[in-house]
Amino acid sequence: MSGYASPVRDPLITGSKTYAQITEDIVGPVEQKGNLKFWIALAISAAFMGLYFVLVGYTVWQGIGVWGENKTIGWAWDITNFVWWVGIGHAGTLISAILLLFRQKWRTGVNRSAEAMTIFAVVCAGQFPLIHMGRIWKGFFIFPYPNSRAAEGLLDWSSLWPNFQSPLLWDVFAISTYLTISLLFWYTGLVPDLATVRDRATGLRRKIYSHLSFAWQGTARQWQRFESISLVLAGLSTPLVLSVHSVVSFDFATSVIYGWHTTIFPPYFVAGAVFSGFAMVLTLMLVARSIMNLQDYITVNHIESMNKVILLTGSIVGVAYLTELFMAFYSANPFEEWVFKRNRIADPYIFGPMMGVEAAPYWWAYWAMMTCNVISPQIFWFKKMRRNLWVTFVMSIFINIGMWFERFVIIVTSLHRDFIPSSWSYYQPTWVEIGIFVGTMGLFMTLFLLFCKFAPVVAVAEVKSILKTSGDQYMNRQAVIDIKEGAGYLGNDPEEALPSSMLSPRSPKSKEE
Repeated sequence: MSGYASPVRDPLITGSKTYAQITEDIVGPVEQKGNLKFWIALAISAAFMGLYFVLVGYTVWQGIGVWGENKTIGWAWDITNFVWWVGIGHAGTLISAILLLFRQKWRTGVNRSAEAMTIFAVVCAGQFPLIHMGRIWKGFFIFPYPNSRAAEGLLDWSSLWPNFQSPLLWDVFAISTYLTISLLFWYTGLVPDLATVRDRATGLRRKIYSHLSFAWQGTARQWQRFESISLVLAGLSTPLVLSVHSVVSFDFATSVIYGWHTTIFPPYFVAGAVFSGFAMVLTLMLVARSIMNLQDYITVNHIESMNKVILLTGSIVGVAYLTELFMAFYSANPFEEWVFKRNRIADPYIFGPMMGVEAAPYWWAYWAMMTCNVISPQIFWFKKMRRNLWVTFVMSIFINIGMWFERFVIIVTSLHRDFIPSSWSYYQPTWVEIGIFVGTMGLFMTLFLLFCKFAPVVAVAEVKSILKTSGDQYMNRQAVIDIKEGAGYLGNDPEEALPSSMLSPRSPKSKEE
């Protein structure tokens, strides 16, 4: 991470921090008992998590008939939530792996939380297909277990085998691989910071963190191996960013259902996953930044960089939406055209009367998706908006809502009206489905809050590695040298050559002013 940083770039670490101050600021909250806000947030999240386990138990006991699904709409909120949670988990791998390979220094302030968010989101996602089975105890059949047992003669050859041609089985392997690599990446980066917590702890706490840090001593050999394994894991993770959500999109793209059967889904799903993942990272980090006083490490520059990625991926998603519409009408396929015109686009106010058709049953979901995902992110073309914290927080919520509606639109509007009008149906979620979805948010937030309490939420070692190139006091000093060399300055005061706008707030000259 070391290297020259242009003075044109804004610092990534502010407050004229020393190495000791970085350790105290980031590790300090882990050693403290937690303030009232933390315990209130944890209590609320744990309550919703408890609701989740109760409702999952109720669903398993009673069967999925307690959901609002029917013979026409077999996939509804459960698979919508599954795809939504998997998408949210994509930002962690992107920030950790791809930005590491490209040596983007701004990742250091947000990578740890993004990696943790990835793991917790995948944990939430993986439960929905199991619950949707109805008989959750049959979940082991999605693995190649029966094949090997049958080969040993322990099971009858007529036993149920997984269908390896089904993209639902591909999901199992893709997501389990993704979870494994992400977990290794996250924990490997945690080891040096856990050792820092260990060195500051006493008693039982010291023993626990000693085991968790694997006796890390920070020797040159250990750091060399740490850097090597980080690059190896980054190389393994990078294809997963593209492959995992592509495989998830195959659940739909390989079918023959109109509205699903399209080749644009893999890149469209990947861009949408990064889009929603970065939005969730911003939602969490803006809250953590305020509560844990991390403004010097998660700066406005970090937030602006993430908003640029959101603008890019949001524009890609918008192009994908328009491409879908174009191909539906250009193909001259009446069934494909029906899905988009009569099931999605036609609202009762503008486009329905314009096209001379009745309003689509789910027009409100489609236009909520378009508004949140395509129209609202365009505000980030303006730098002032990209650097506004309140605008960013509100937009991150909008994007998360819009991406959920995207998955809902893809699944439900393509299923609720098939070729037989007598089978047409309208899906409405039951209180059980709503409670399970809200409960997964409680599970996610409980895991994230516990992570913030017991581990450094910002990567201490990585922040220290960029201090002398991206810290404000060092960048100001480098700017002085650049100006002196460029202007041939020969004075005695090194800050006389520096404009006041480039001075650190703690520098002597800025204090006099």
